Amino acid sequence: MSEKAEYLVIKGIRCYHPEEAYRFADYPADGFILTDRLEKESFWVRSRNRLLSEIIDTCSKDISNPKFLEVGGGTGEFLRNIIGNKNLQVTGSDIYYSALSFAKKKLPDVEFIQFDVTKGGLNRKYDIIGAFDVLEHIDDDLSALGNIYEMLNYGGFLVVTVPQYKFLWSNIDKIVKHKRRYSRGELLQKLSQKGFSTNYCTSFLFFLFPLMFMTRIMDRRKKMNAKFISTEFAGRVSFPRSLSWTFDKLMRVDEFLIRRRMRLPFGGSLLVVAQKGIRKT
Repeated sequence: MSEKAEYLVIKGIRCYHPEEAYRFADYPADGFILTDRLEKESFWVRSRNRLLSEIIDTCSKDISNPKFLEVGGGTGEFLRNIIGNKNLQVTGSDIYYSALSFAKKKLPDVEFIQFDVTKGGLNRKYDIIGAFDVLEHIDDDLSALGNIYEMLNYGGFLVVTVPQYKFLWSNIDKIVKHKRRYSRGELLQKLSQKGFSTNYCTSFLFFLFPLMFMTRIMDRRKKMNAKFISTEFAGRVSFPRSLSWTFDKLMRVDEFLIRRRMRLPFGGSLLVVAQKGIRKT
C-alpha cells in the first residue's frame, strides 16, 4: 500500500482499508468504549505508558526531528503521554475506525490513519514505530512485522510489547480476541526472521506476577456469558481504587529497574526494543 492508494476520508481520518474498519475480527466491537473509560483508571496502562514514554524519548534523543508511528494505537491514550515531546512528529493508526474516533477527539491536532498493517505499509519512513499489545491480536503477525520493518528508516527502532507465557492463557485472552501469548524465544525469533536486531528485551509486570498467575488460573474456571462480553471484560480489569493505588506503587519498582536497563527474568508482559539494519555483536 502507498500514500497514493485509494482511501476514504471519514471525519478527517484517511481510511486505506475501510472494509476492515468495522469488521472487529481482532477486538470486541464494544471494546473501545470500555477501553477508553478504563484506561484512565488502569494501574497497568498508566505504568506501561510511563515506561514506554521514557523508552521512546531515549530512542529519539539522537535523531533530528524523529518521526514516530504508533500501530494499533486504539483510543490514543499512549499518544497523550508523548504529545508534549515537541521534538517528535507523531502519527497514530489503528485498523478500527471506532478506536480512531476516540483518539481524534482526544488529540484533534494529531494525524490519525486507518490501515491494516498486515496488508502493507505506508509510503513513508519512520524513525520509531511502536506496537503496544497489538501483535497478539493479529493472525499473520509475521506480515505485520515485515511491513513495519519496511516503514522504518535504516537504524530505526521498533518498540513492542506483548502478553507473555502460553500457560497464562485464560478467559480474558478469549474476551479480547488474542490469537496467542508469546514466549520470549518466539517473539525474538520472529523479529530476527524479519530482519530486526534486538537491543533490549525484558519481562514486565514482574513483582505482581504471582498474583497475576493465581488470578489467571482462577479465571480459567469461570464461565463466560457470551451475551455480556463488556461486563466480563470490565470485571476482570477493574479494581477498587485503593488496590489500584497499591498495584501502581509496585509497578513503579518494575519501571525503576527497567529504566536502568535491567532484564527482569519473568513477568506477565514482554518488552522488546529492536532495530532495523544494525546487528549487535
